[in-house]
Amino acid sequence: MRQEISIGRTRALRERFMADGEGLLRMNGATKSGIDGVCLSYSAPVNTPNVFSDEIKTGEITAQNSSGRCWLFAATNVMRLEVMKKCELETFELSQAYLFFWDKLEKANFFLESILDTLGEAQGSRLLSWLLASPFGDGGQWDMMVALVEKYGVVPKAAMPESFSSGNSGRMNKFLTLKAREFAKELRDAHGAGASRERLEARKGEMLDTFYRMLCICLGAPPERFDFECRNKDGKFTRAANVTPLEFYDGFVGKKLDEYVSLINSPTADKPFYSTFTVEYLGNVVGGRPIRYLNLPSESLKRAAAAQLGDGEAVWFGCDVGQMLDRERGLMDMDAYDAEGLFGAKFGLDKAARLDYGESLMTHAMVLTGMNVAGGAPNRWKVENSWGDKSGEKGWFRMSDAWFDEYVYQVVVNIKYLTGAERDALKKPPIALRPWDPMGSLA
Repeated sequence: MRQEISIGRTRALRERFMADGEGLLRMNGATKSGIDGVCLSYSAPVNTPNVFSDEIKTGEITAQNSSGRCWLFAATNVMRLEVMKKCELETFELSQAYLFFWDKLEKANFFLESILDTLGEAQGSRLLSWLLASPFGDGGQWDMMVALVEKYGVVPKAAMPESFSSGNSGRMNKFLTLKAREFAKELRDAHGAGASRERLEARKGEMLDTFYRMLCICLGAPPERFDFECRNKDGKFTRAANVTPLEFYDGFVGKKLDEYVSLINSPTADKPFYSTFTVEYLGNVVGGRPIRYLNLPSESLKRAAAAQLGDGEAVWFGCDVGQMLDRERGLMDMDAYDAEGLFGAKFGLDKAARLDYGESLMTHAMVLTGMNVAGGAPNRWKVENSWGDKSGEKGWFRMSDAWFDEYVYQVVVNIKYLTGAERDALKKPPIALRPWDPMGSLA
């Protein structure tokens, strides 16, 4: 039988609290200045200074604004370094809006195909409800970015600049989602009325025309060809005339994306280390590169990331950015706040339990661009974010090594930085996770 809280119990709780002088002092501080204002650590930034022994030369800080495109910003911030090297540029930016356009169109197709694949699902089933929940979310994964670039290439930001909706995507997503759910109902109703699969697929093709038109109106039409022209600080001029986005990628970026793998750290009982995983119904490009993760201990992720950084190459990574984050000072540190001291309560969930009980999952992608090596291993990491230059240290953040262990869930590295045992593990057939698994979250 459920038990209620008695009035006598509440009176006893109040009397106990009002007799606690330290509790009253904490209440006065927190009610006036908020939780963070009271328990923000003075010493954490001192103990995790913004200095690094190893750093990569990067471009200017970028800004995703009011959109969830961090995964595309992190990826283009990694890829732009190749353009900067080839053209000897101080800074450069690839068009995030271009990849955003194609991601939305491909997500429309992926969603409609998923609806066709699940016509037998009962209305209200968990899978159908999951598919309908957020078909046009801005988030994505590394492998989804690879699928886009391999199919559509990339373009400079000048060839497809930002629009209002690329940086403020909420209203666009609202109407895309409204149309997607309407189309889902139409397909399911037609199936229930006996329409053939061929007829449903033909109708799906017509639906894509609507999505393409909506995206052009919101984001602009993506270029098929363009001229790339730039001049470096020494006056050297570069021109590539009438190139396609794929030609531009091959000529000015050139990263062999099939050589890069996603390593995750999920220390939960259902995901043994040295096993590979994929996620059902997670993706964007039908027929494109599937989601594939190799689960390893955190030390393995750090070793591989440090090796790639040591060779002068930035690292795309995914994390739960909102945890123990001092956004103003640009600090990701387990000691950034003393909530236990404020509340007089210990918060004891470990990384596995936070995943199992819904306390944490990957929410954001950024780029590792440096590290501070002491005693043969990094003790803090330099992070390039995409929140503009008004947060952190003019847009830059620093991460303690302990924070990496607790809240970094994924790094993407070249396969050459894996050990022999890790490469062997990568060859195992992937275990399929359900769509709502924490490792199915999007940055």
